[in-house]
Amino acid sequence: MGLIVAQQLATGLGVLAGALLVQSVMEQKPMAGPGARCPSCNGTGRVSCLCSRWSDGDGGCRTCAGSGRMSCSSCGGSGTGRPLPVQISARPPNRF
Repeated sequence: MGLIVAQQLATGLGVLAGALLVQSVMEQKPMAGPGARCPSCNGTGRVSCLCSRWSDGDGGCRTCAGSGRMSCSSCGGSGTGRPLPVQISARPPNRF
């Protein structure tokens, strides 16, 4: 019986250590890819909701569901900058 408890404890500690390692790596270098963090939300994907700026102490609004934080409009909640769609057109050279 003691061996099973020790194995479960070792497994739990291993999972906890792995989670802490992943968290520390994510804080140092988020999975934002080659792009930088969104400057509006600093990579969190959430910004202060407008309702919290003018709130009179109520429960919030439908946009933030009472949390006081809403999705960032600059990055769409991803935390990274959104690529701008660009259309490149190529014309054949003029021949005289």
